[in-house]
Amino acid sequence: MDGGAIRRWAALGAAALSLSGMFALAAPGTAEAAASGQCAGREVRTLPFPTGTVHLYRSNGYVCATTVAKKPGSGILLVSVQARGNRPVTDRGRYRHHAGPVTVHAGHRCVKVRGAAGRGTVASGWILC
Repeated sequence: MDGGAIRRWAALGAAALSLSGMFALAAPGTAEAAASGQCAGREVRTLPFPTGTVHLYRSNGYVCATTVAKKPGSGILLVSVQARGNRPVTDRGRYRHHAGPVTVHAGHRCVKVRGAAGRGTVASGWILC
């Protein structure tokens, strides 16, 4: 096999990998995750507060949360989830619509959740025990 044939086969292989990656990104699971705020699983709790809502999802021992602002561009947004015995996982920043998702492995342990949008905040005690 000469050098030109090797380059053609390598280019063909790279194109096939690229195409398969594009099909993987267009899988139905991706669209479903985007519709649910990027968290997998089923929604198990919502924590409303004056300037937004924290949505909490659970799937296979994992807990995921997002904070959604009532008014887009309402300042600093925050979402935090902490499994009992572990440190909290937090996403905080100047986002337009939502903060998160943040995911922790909780197993069957309780979790604490916090959320904020602008001046409004919400914090749970230990939940989902």
